Formats: sequence, C-alpha cells, structure tokens
Amino acid sequence: MEKLKLGIILGSTRQGRVSPQVGQWVERQAEGRERADYELIDIADYNLPLLGEGGDTSGVKRWNEKLDEKDGFIFIVPEYNHSLTAALKNALDSAREAWYHKAAGIVSYGSGGGVRAAEHLRNICAELNMADVRSHVLMSLFDDFKEFSEFNPRSVHEKSLQTLFDQVESWASALKTLR
Repeated sequence: MEKLKLGIILGSTRQGRVSPQVGQWVERQAEGRERADYELIDIADYNLPLLGEGGDTSGVKRWNEKLDEKDGFIFIVPEYNHSLTAALKNALDSAREAWYHKAAGIVSYGSGGGVRAAEHLRNICAELNMADVRSHVLMSLFDDFKEFSEFNPRSVHEKSLQTLFDQVESWASALKTLR
C-alpha cells in the first residue's frame, strides 16, 4: 500500500517566530512512521498576498499545488490575541478544494496552550470539509519554552503526539476514498 503524504504546516510567518522549532520537533517525532511520510511546509515560503488584494499570485498557485499533493495536515498553531494568526487564516483562505476531504491535526502553543486558536481553526476546518481529529497537543509558553523563545517540550507531549499521528493517519486513509 502506498504511504500517505502528510504536511506539517507552520502557522506563523512573523520575525522571531518559534513555529519552526515546534514543526521540526513534530517532524522528528514522525520519522519512521510506517503509514505516512511527513513534510514540513512553511507558509512563509509562498509569499501569499492577502486574499482579494491581487498582486503576484504565483505563490497561491504553488501553495495550492503543494496542498493537492497531501492527504492530510498537522497544523502548528500559535495563539495571538485569542485566535490563530492572520497569516494562517490567509493561507487557509487562499485555497479551497485543495483542503476538501483531508484530515487535520493540531499542535498549538500559547500562554493557555493555544486552545482558543485551535478552536477557531477547528471551525475553519469544518467549513473547508476537513476532518479534524480529537487528539490535540497543547504546548505552554511557560512550561515548554525557555524564556518564551527556545522550544523545550515536556516528555508528556510525545505520547500525545503519537496518538495524534495515529488519528490523522487513520482519517487521512479513510478520506482518501472520497477524493
């Protein structure tokens, strides 16, 4: 059976962001998974214009092509002002059908674990016909980051992340029959 192709999407583009550290940790934890290959996807690499503002849309085309390749996603979601980032919302809005019938998992972080950003993302996933899984890895800026900038996850998250992988892979496999 062909392996699933899953993307780990970094949900921030700002200077000094820590999402690459979290995303790389998720990618390392996914190494050797038998059912799926995981790829880190940085929305900053696509230079997406704000939806509806025109300009150079070549990044939007490349973004949609990258999403089309994948069977599901794990979103690395920081919480800013009780929600997800504008960059992630714009990236979600810059595609439509490319999200349909795909699985979604969430790894969030913030002062409260990023739970509010994750809840907003779940609503958006529903609108985009994505199946978000129940498991959710929540990281605390106070407990999982040194001085709020150096990612140092507690070991408890490793088991939760493996459960998240299992669920995303199961749903991605099932949803593949709809595409």
